[in-house]
Amino acid sequence: MYSEKVMEHFHNPRNVGEIEDADGIGNVGNPRCGDIMKMYLKIEDDTIVDVKFKTFGCGSAIASSSMATELIKGKTIDEAMNITNKAVAGALDGLPPIKMHCSILAEQAIKSALLDYSQKSGVHIDGLEDFDPTDDPHDHH
Repeated sequence: MYSEKVMEHFHNPRNVGEIEDADGIGNVGNPRCGDIMKMYLKIEDDTIVDVKFKTFGCGSAIASSSMATELIKGKTIDEAMNITNKAVAGALDGLPPIKMHCSILAEQAIKSALLDYSQKSGVHIDGLEDFDPTDDPHDHH
């Protein structure tokens, strides 16, 4: 049902924790279904130098968060903005269809943290104009 990569990131998630003085914090999820992700970014010179996450949810949600942090660490803001839920799921060698919302949540967590950074620092980030962190990925079935 789950790929080895999903299981590996579920059992040994990367970058778990929080960053005390994070430049951007993203908080997405839906208490109703139980998947909640919090992502912390440390940004220097337009580059994500550190990223940590805390996720409450199923194995797929944890694996998606873990993989998402791996994908954006060391990347520029623009590169991170281009990471889609399909990229996250692809890096995990695929997710079961009923778990695709977990990868959407991971994409939203990245954007939500970047939005927070943008608002705190006054740095404009292309592509966040239409982003709504309260958009629920479960409504996209």
